[in-house]
Amino acid sequence: MPSRRNVLKQLAAIGVLAGLSNLPGKVYAASGNADEDAANTSGKQFHMPDEAAPQAQVWVAFAASADIWGRDYKEVQTTIGRLVQAMTPYTKVSVLCREEEEALARKLCGEQNTRFIVAELDDIWLRDTGGVFVQNGEGELGLVDFNFNGWGDKQEYEQDAGVAELVSKQADAHYLQSTLTGEGGGIEVDGNGTAIMTESCWLNSNRNPGVSKAQLEAELKANLGLRKIIWLPGIKGKDITDAHVDFYARFVRPGVVVVNLDNDPESHDYEVTRQHLAILKQATDADGNKLELHMLPPPLDVRDNRFSRSRDFAAGYINYLPINGAVIAPEFGDKAADRYCHDLLARLYPGRQIVQINIDPVAAGGGGIHCITLHQPA
Repeated sequence: MPSRRNVLKQLAAIGVLAGLSNLPGKVYAASGNADEDAANTSGKQFHMPDEAAPQAQVWVAFAASADIWGRDYKEVQTTIGRLVQAMTPYTKVSVLCREEEEALARKLCGEQNTRFIVAELDDIWLRDTGGVFVQNGEGELGLVDFNFNGWGDKQEYEQDAGVAELVSKQADAHYLQSTLTGEGGGIEVDGNGTAIMTESCWLNSNRNPGVSKAQLEAELKANLGLRKIIWLPGIKGKDITDAHVDFYARFVRPGVVVVNLDNDPESHDYEVTRQHLAILKQATDADGNKLELHMLPPPLDVRDNRFSRSRDFAAGYINYLPINGAVIAPEFGDKAADRYCHDLLARLYPGRQIVQINIDPVAAGGGGIHCITLHQPA
C-alpha cells in the first residue's frame, strides 16, 4: 500500500516547516507510574469502549486548505461532505469548521442530523487531533488528550493542538490529559481490555523521547483502561504517522480482528503486513484467548485519476468506520476487491448496512475514512 502524506515530510526537509518544534505548547513525558492514573476521575476508572458499540455521534473536521492540499483542497471538502451525508441517515454528526467556511460546510455536508461548530483548525485528521473518548462504570464520558504534535513535528499543528480540549467541552466530557504524545489512529481496542498498537508510532523519539516501553505501557493502560497491549513493529519514516495501527489491524469485537495483508510486492507494507500477521496469529487477548483473524487486502486495480496516481494514495479498505446501523467503507473502482470488502464487512457486522463511498481525494493525502472521523460512544 502506498505511503501516507510523504509530501509533508519533503516540505519539512526543505525547511518549509522549520522551527515547528519551537512552537508554544506543552511538553510531557510519561511518568511510568500506573498509580498516577491520568484517566481516572473521582476514583472511577475510565476505559475506551469497543468502536462497534452504540455511539452518540461522529465528529469530523471540515478543514482542508490550499496551503496543505494545494489544488485538491476543494475536492477534499466535497469528499468530507459526501462522507457526512453518508453517515447522517444513521447517526448524528458534529462538523468542526472555520467561521469563513461554515456556509460552504453546511452546503456540502447538509443539515440533516448535523450540527456545525466554529473552530480554529489546521487540517482534517480529527482521529489524530481530537483526542480519544473514554467512559467509566458510572456512564460518565471522558476524553483523553494525547497532546498532538503534528506526528512528531512533521506538519504545522498550532491550531490542531487545541482541538481535543475543544471537543471535550462541546461533548460535555471530562478532559483527561495524558503524559504521552500520540494519536487516536495509533490506538485500536476491543473494549474488553486489549489493544493493538505499533511500536513505530508510540516508541518513537519524535513523540515520546526518553520514555521506556514499560513506562509507555503503564500510562496507556491507565489512560485507556487496558490490561494488555499487543505490539506490532510497524515501520518508521515511510509515512507521516510512522505506521498507525488503523491501517494494519482493526477489532470487530473482542477476539475478532480484521488484518491488512498487502499483496503488492512493490509496497513497503508487503513485508510489514506479513510480520504483523505472524504476530497476530500467535497473540492472545487479555483473557488469554487466541484471535480470529480475517484478511482484508488493499485493491490492486484502482480507478485511474490524478488522485490515484499520487504516490501517497492510501488504497486501504481497513480504514473503515463502524457506526450505528452501518459501516462506512471506501471503494476504489476495483470491482472484485470492492465486492470482497463489502461482503467481508457484511459478514463481520451482521445487521448493518455496508455503505461504500469514493474517497479518492482524501486517499491521495494518505488517509481514509477512519482517519478523518472521531466516534463518540453513547
